[in-house]
Amino acid sequence: MAPTLTDVAKRAGVALSTASRAFNDPDRLGPETLRKVVEAARELGYETPPGRVGGAGGRAETEDTIAVIVPDVANPVFGSFVKSAQREGWHRRLTIVLADTDFEPERERELIGTLRRRAAGLVVCSPRLEADEVIGLCGDTPLVLVNREAEEADCVLADASEGLRQTVEYLAALGHRKIAYVQGSERSWSNTHRVALARELASEAGLELDVLGRQSETVAGGTAAAASVLASGASAVLAHNDLVALGILTGARTLGVRVPEDLSVVGFDDIPFAEVSHPALTSVSVPMARAGASAVERISAALSDTGPARPSTLRLATQLHVRGSTGPVPATAPALTAARA
Repeated sequence: MAPTLTDVAKRAGVALSTASRAFNDPDRLGPETLRKVVEAARELGYETPPGRVGGAGGRAETEDTIAVIVPDVANPVFGSFVKSAQREGWHRRLTIVLADTDFEPERERELIGTLRRRAAGLVVCSPRLEADEVIGLCGDTPLVLVNREAEEADCVLADASEGLRQTVEYLAALGHRKIAYVQGSERSWSNTHRVALARELASEAGLELDVLGRQSETVAGGTAAAASVLASGASAVLAHNDLVALGILTGARTLGVRVPEDLSVVGFDDIPFAEVSHPALTSVSVPMARAGASAVERISAALSDTGPARPSTLRLATQLHVRGSTGPVPATAPALTAARA
C-alpha cells in the first residue's frame, strides 16, 4: 500500500497539518522541521497525488506548481532563497514545492526525474550534477538553473567577480601578500568558478594565492581546515562560504591564533550569523533572496510564453561587507604564532 501523508507525519514525528504545510507552504516551517518532513517523505517513497501539492486537501493544478530543489534547506543562504521564491510564487498564484537533496547527486537525479512529471517547471539551485545532465533530466519541462551557468537553460547567477575583486583589493591594501583559499565541494560549480576568479585576481594584484584542499561546506569543515591555513603561512584566508569561515574562526582560536591580529578571515554569502560572530565576519554578500524571486519570475514567464525566445543568464552582483575579522597584515606569520602557543 502506498504511503500516505499521515505516514509521513508519523515518521517525522510531527502533526499532520505540519506535514501538509511542508508541501503547501514550506516557509511557515523552521528549517529542521522542514528537513524532518522531507527526509521522512523520501525514506517512505511518498508521492503527492497528481494535481495536488501535499495530501491534505490543498488542491493545486499541475500547471500552477513549481518545484524548487536546493542542496540544503537548513543552510541559511538556501533558506533565504526558498523564502523569497515562495513569496514570489504567492504573488503570482503559483504553488512552490520544495525538495532538499542534502548535497547528494543521486538524490538530486531522482528528485528531478520525479518532479518534472508532477510540476509545470523546475528551479534547481546550486546543483551537484553537471548542467547538461540536469537539462537532459528535465526534458521539455521549463527549467531555471541557479548558481550554475549553461547556454541551453535560463540561469540566475550570483556573479562572484565584483565581490572577489573588492576582497582581493581590500586585503592587498591592508598589506597582505599571501592568501589561502579553503575550497568547498568538488561538485560545486560555484567553488570552481570562485577559485578560478581568485587565482586571476590575486595574480593581477601581485599576491600569492595558496588553494588548499576541499572541505565539507560546514562549520566542521572550516574547523578542520584551520591547521592547513596556518601551515600555509598565509596572513589572510578566503573561505568558500560563511559556515566554513566561522569554522576557521573556531579552529584558529583553538590553536592560539587571534583574528584579525594574526590572521584575517573572509567568508562568502553574508548569512545573518556573520554579523553576530566574534569577531564579526567580513563576508561577500550574495543576493540569494533576489535570486529566489528572479528564478520564479523567469519560470512564470516561460509558462506564460512571455519570456525571451532564447535562454539567457541573469547576473546578480556581489558586494564585500567589511567587519571585524579582517585587519592589517601581522608582523609575525600566523603559523609561527600558533607554534609558540
